[in-house]
Amino acid sequence: MTQSSPNSPKNKKIVIFASGTGTNAENIINYFNKVKNIEVSHVFSNNPNAKVLQKAHFKNVPAGVFDRDSFYHSTEMLDLLQEIEPDLIVLAGFLWLMPESIIKAFPNQIINIHPALLPKYGGKGMYGDHVHTAVLENKEEKSGITIHYVNENYDEGQIIQQFEVELEEVDTLRTLRDKIHILEYENYPVVIHQLLS
Repeated sequence: MTQSSPNSPKNKKIVIFASGTGTNAENIINYFNKVKNIEVSHVFSNNPNAKVLQKAHFKNVPAGVFDRDSFYHSTEMLDLLQEIEPDLIVLAGFLWLMPESIIKAFPNQIINIHPALLPKYGGKGMYGDHVHTAVLENKEEKSGITIHYVNENYDEGQIIQQFEVELEEVDTLRTLRDKIHILEYENYPVVIHQLLS
């Protein structure tokens, strides 16, 4: 990591929370590796076996794991975040609700990406393939992604931006998943960049 000289602007910091493979997290890290004065400073996961941890290590981004107890019943994670002072906390496939204490400490600084056009297909249990399956079963004509602020309820925070994709009769779970991933990779880093600019 490059040290900034006393006169240069301090890097803006992104902290990513992820629970799984970390493809979005990796994409965001790659994007900001090419951007001046903004960096992904840390990656955190609630899953000790999450591939995102290996990906972060591989990219030289400090990564840490926490459990339910330290997340919800102590100030451990809150204290750590306040020490890091992130400009933005980005949820990228993170499946737990953020504790109220963290939301209050970082107002309008926590965002999430959802693989559907909210308010449709949101809420507890609606993530990943569960969302895509429901979209296909209901024969929707379009789907997409929603980037939104995080509040105390799943998928109910203020919408920042949505991006749509047309659905065709031949679409399957696999093709829809691929379409949504492309939207995520193309747009999530750009929206993060806009929010930090």
